[in-house]
Amino acid sequence: MAKSKTFIQPLDRMAIALMLLLSLLIGFMILQGDAVSARVRNFSWQNQQIGAEDISFTLNFSRPMDTKSVEDNLKIDPPLAGKVSWAGRRMVYTLLTPAPYGTNYQVKLQGAKDKFVQQEGKNRVIQPFTGSFRTRDRVILYIGANPEERGQLVLYNLTQEQKRVLTPKDLVVMDFEPFPNGEKILFSARTTNNQDLLSAQLYTVTTGISAKFGEQAEPAAKVDLILDSKDYQNLKFDLSPDGETIVIQRGNRANPGDFGLWFMSATSHNSGEKPTLKRLQSQPGGDFMITPDSKAVAVAQGQGAAILPLQGDANKPLDFLPQFGLVQAFSKDGSQAAMVKFNTDYTRDLFLVTNQGVQRQLLKTTGSIINCQFDTASPTLYCLLTQLVSKEQYIEQPYVVAIDLKTAQQKPLLVLPPEQRNVQMSLSPDGLGLLVDQVVPQPNPTGSLPENMLKTDDGDAIATSSLWLMPLLPIADAATVEIRPEQLPLVGFRPRWLS
Repeated sequence: MAKSKTFIQPLDRMAIALMLLLSLLIGFMILQGDAVSARVRNFSWQNQQIGAEDISFTLNFSRPMDTKSVEDNLKIDPPLAGKVSWAGRRMVYTLLTPAPYGTNYQVKLQGAKDKFVQQEGKNRVIQPFTGSFRTRDRVILYIGANPEERGQLVLYNLTQEQKRVLTPKDLVVMDFEPFPNGEKILFSARTTNNQDLLSAQLYTVTTGISAKFGEQAEPAAKVDLILDSKDYQNLKFDLSPDGETIVIQRGNRANPGDFGLWFMSATSHNSGEKPTLKRLQSQPGGDFMITPDSKAVAVAQGQGAAILPLQGDANKPLDFLPQFGLVQAFSKDGSQAAMVKFNTDYTRDLFLVTNQGVQRQLLKTTGSIINCQFDTASPTLYCLLTQLVSKEQYIEQPYVVAIDLKTAQQKPLLVLPPEQRNVQMSLSPDGLGLLVDQVVPQPNPTGSLPENMLKTDDGDAIATSSLWLMPLLPIADAATVEIRPEQLPLVGFRPRWLS
């Protein structure tokens, strides 16, 4: 019987050669150890533009890292104080205070070590990494008071020193509030040929600013009417913190007793839909403010302050605080509120009220509590107040004070002339600047007033107004360093920062 022969096919030879090659490569890698160097795979703020709401960034690494070496070698220029936390290969850096606006930043990491390679006695370090991001420009808004911009809404970029008029000359802006992304402004205005302060209609206007870095912004100064005043007078309005809802205080022109709060979507007109206006079924109230979660509204109602839901039965308040007549401000997270108590001796108390039931008196004044704003960068409450200096003529002197919410320590920042009753204040989103206006009333105006004549909330004619910027420091630093306000080269009133 013939012997059988075994033939090795070409395909078999190729497979054997590949197996030998792979075996050699595996052996080589085992002898060499882990030679893959660590690197930063992703930086969440790379080439991004951030705002005060952005409080943390992440670094994702290709390998497990020696955490201490990363924390010791991480550099941010200019410095930003923060704290570090880890989840595997992911590091989170949380800012202690918002990053100052109008600044370019670099994040650098070099010299950090691989966790396991270091345990094996090797000194291999991470590939050097450099990332960059920037904060939004410092931008303010105000109502112009000079002849060229009288009554128009003006945007001024402090970082780039650029000015832009947003609204047309045939509208006299009365109040406004920016949307949270800064791309649009909600404002109320009357036409120049109508001196009726209760004829205001609601509009939106684009700012020409994009919320996201590198994206094309919608052209500036595009005005859209969103609510007319044919049947109802639009008295006051508030925009929810999420930019989704508008609450308006309205009065029926034909029936003065028909008075109350209405609400509507702030975004439906973007898609071309006609916004649906709904009545908040509740008792009539006074001043109001939407809560930080955008789901309810705080209203001065009767002998107290009620928190009413925007969805559901508003006749069943979520909370009612009978001892307080007004909610002056909420902290950003909604855990604290500054509330005003009206006393029988005509004085006013300012209280700090928390969601844990704490009620702590902060100050008492014989005048008014005009405005308060919580600082997002520190436990500080900034308040614009008045003090009664003459009972006979009832003259009030305005002043600005910073209150440390931990110690209740007060630090006066600015005292204004007694005749400056119509004062507005706005705290910057990064907590580093305070805007204040100084309105000069028209002395005994005679004859017919111009169609675009500006008026205060009290109906007094405005001659002119200046804007002042006060740099802010923590109360402890402000005690040793004197800070003075700087007059801006702008003529206007009712200033607001763009977030």
